[in-house]
Amino acid sequence: MQSFWCELHCIAPTSALRCMSQLELNEMSTKPTTTIRIDPEVKRLAGKVFDDIGLSMSAAINTFLKAVAREGTMPFEIKTAAPRAHVTRGNATLNRAFLVKKDEFYTQYEDVAREMVKHRESLKGKAVFCNCDDPFESAFFRFFVLHFEKLGLRSLVTTCFDESSFAGREYPLESMAGAYKSVVTEVPETPMIRPDGSLDLEPLFAMPGNSLEHLQGNGDFRSTECSKLLEDADVVATNPPFSLFREFITQLVDHKKEFIILGNMNAVTTKEIFPLFRDNRVWYGETIRSGDRKFHVPDDYPLNAASCGIDESGRRFIRVKGVRWFTNLETNRRRQPIELTRVYSPDDFPVYENYDAINIGRTQDIPFDYDGVMGVPITFLDKYSPDQFEIIMLANGNARTNVAPEVLAQVNYRAHVEDRGGVGIINGKRVYARVLIRKKTS
Repeated sequence: MQSFWCELHCIAPTSALRCMSQLELNEMSTKPTTTIRIDPEVKRLAGKVFDDIGLSMSAAINTFLKAVAREGTMPFEIKTAAPRAHVTRGNATLNRAFLVKKDEFYTQYEDVAREMVKHRESLKGKAVFCNCDDPFESAFFRFFVLHFEKLGLRSLVTTCFDESSFAGREYPLESMAGAYKSVVTEVPETPMIRPDGSLDLEPLFAMPGNSLEHLQGNGDFRSTECSKLLEDADVVATNPPFSLFREFITQLVDHKKEFIILGNMNAVTTKEIFPLFRDNRVWYGETIRSGDRKFHVPDDYPLNAASCGIDESGRRFIRVKGVRWFTNLETNRRRQPIELTRVYSPDDFPVYENYDAINIGRTQDIPFDYDGVMGVPITFLDKYSPDQFEIIMLANGNARTNVAPEVLAQVNYRAHVEDRGGVGIINGKRVYARVLIRKKTS
């Protein structure tokens, strides 16, 4: 006979009681047994009320459960958000980036899992830092906790930004409104997934080496507190706010950290990030090379586009095009050469009027018998192998100001009245931004 152990956890006076069921396969001949875990002070106060109305604790809980079954919902209003005192933040810019630019996107577990398993060897024995909005809403936290032993992680640290609308929703903390961090150095031997798919976090944070505590600041990744956590980490894995992506990745590079983070491929064209690709200090991950990706968003996020919606679980989502994993962890895929089959013909590959380079419309059209400079689409980076090609520069509207004069001289750049700072010109018209490359000689 199957029985259920139902644990009712009172996390905080302002938090609702949450029923967390775990299936046990026991031989029982009586009614299901219920184990109640309640904060002692809450139990004392509630018991006093029950005594006044002549109910035992057991009878009161049975009455509550029957009311839930009868009404099909909680028999009273639940307020999950505790009032917050007004605090003047020192970092108003970051707050606006989250609230105005609506960067609070939560990556799907499947996308995280598919990429992270490709880096098993790179993650082994490492301290992983996930600078997320809410560790317990984060697919990164879930993946790393569930695969902590298989990956052989040394530790997992996750942080929460205090302006996140998701913060604390999955696992509210006692008297907590604001930023917090979780530290995991070991995981229970027993399964942590409940029948409803959620994580059973109580045994995880009951372990001596693990903790869940307030941050002193607001969880801004640029704060002194979070920078110290970064210094102690080996690998960073997260989905940073897209509007702050350049600043985020610059911080990782400055701290000489390994990382695997999610971003938009448009970031590649910026002056901070393209040089990292050019110098083989950053490249794309293994698994996302095309299409769009689904992200969960806060409940107040406007769904005013065809790519937005509400999924079967009732959560809002959007789909974003051009998403890529950015990493400096070595991968097998980046060493695979592109199979070149096209033959060079001057008629098929015109020369730019302002660069000594030919224009290539598609990566698959790169001729195998041409050794000069070629301009290829940004999507070339999806298939780029540093063993096969050398990246010279990015020919876009910022080339004149962002590219060193000696590099411009290499490709014989001549300013054109129509190039708007360095965009390639063919037949007097600008083409799209191009990555200028040449084949490596063996």
